[in-house]
Amino acid sequence: MVFVQQTYDAIVIGAGPGGSAFARVAARGGLDVLVIDKRKELGSPVRCGEGIGAHWEGRLKLPLHGGAIAAKIDGARCFAPNGKSLKIQNAETKGFVLERKIFDKYLAIEAARAGARLLPKTIVEDLVKDGGKIVGVKARSFDNEVLEFKAPLVVSAEGMEAQIARQAGFADAVAGLYDTDTCFEYEMANVECEPLIEIWFTNKFAKRGYVWVFPKARDVANVGVGIGGDLNQHPKERLDAFLKAHPERFKNAEIIEVKAGNIWVGAPLKEMTKDNFMVIGTAAHQVDPIHGGGMALAMEAGEIAAEVAVRAVKEKNFSKKFLSEYEARWRAAEEGKLLKRLKLRKALELFSDEDFDRVFELLGEKDLERVLDGDFKPVVSKVLVKRPGLLKVLKALV
Repeated sequence: MVFVQQTYDAIVIGAGPGGSAFARVAARGGLDVLVIDKRKELGSPVRCGEGIGAHWEGRLKLPLHGGAIAAKIDGARCFAPNGKSLKIQNAETKGFVLERKIFDKYLAIEAARAGARLLPKTIVEDLVKDGGKIVGVKARSFDNEVLEFKAPLVVSAEGMEAQIARQAGFADAVAGLYDTDTCFEYEMANVECEPLIEIWFTNKFAKRGYVWVFPKARDVANVGVGIGGDLNQHPKERLDAFLKAHPERFKNAEIIEVKAGNIWVGAPLKEMTKDNFMVIGTAAHQVDPIHGGGMALAMEAGEIAAEVAVRAVKEKNFSKKFLSEYEARWRAAEEGKLLKRLKLRKALELFSDEDFDRVFELLGEKDLERVLDGDFKPVVSKVLVKRPGLLKVLKALV
């Protein structure tokens, strides 16, 4: 294999959006960074709907495009089980559907251009410790060579697996079934689309989750389903049933790619740093509990963590106390909103399809905007006037 030096300032496990964002910012800050990823092709396989909000363009330190934008999105349309819909169009719902295979490579290339070293098709198998202190990692290359790399800082950007994070002592990095959605998706041609993402709330096809249609062109879309991981249901069967139940929309649709995966929809990790170790992105459960989006949250976390890491190297201080500045900054920016979204998720999973139908009849588009912004009280009051029987379900929101 190509020669790779053995000692670095930081080692990143995972070259997804969070890992590449960390590597790019840290390398630009003067750090010697190694990124190790088990995949032979970064960005593949795709395990998400590929949507991202346009409002992140001004918040992240790198443009979102890189030639990876498949479609621009003007808003969202949410559907009740009976087909009634509400459209939302504001700054939060404008965005893009990406080609992740292009986007993730773009992020990795920018990290490499900044000076980071990338090592694909290599699996990190264990931590290296000296007297109990984390000092590096052990890995196995694509040609089965055992490798050892040293660094005073290791960053887990491993995604849902979070194997090395668990070895480092982050016990709650284990993804429990109740807070995990199992997802299955087709990329399909011959699907007529508006420039709107579609979200279908329906227990019949997506209990404790939703069905989505994310346009990638005027007649191409990601069509998928996420359902509660603890429900013992197969998401492919549910998605196929949804498509069969909507023949007019999907009668000419052709599958051009199949995608699947699991996503966290619970709370962020209780801690994200230890001595000589950071956890970012999905590995840190930095994911929106309502729609399962995590790309931008991971990139934001990676950039913040890298800024702290640059200072840690300069000051030779890799203690949990020092590194936890990253955690504090990320929580201040995002955790409050995500915990409100988690409350909403837990309320929605108690709805019957009849409840969804009735609520959609009572609410307007502005009401839905308030709910997504976490302003629950006026909307709950409006619903309870007409549907007092939902008090038990909705009281947790107020």
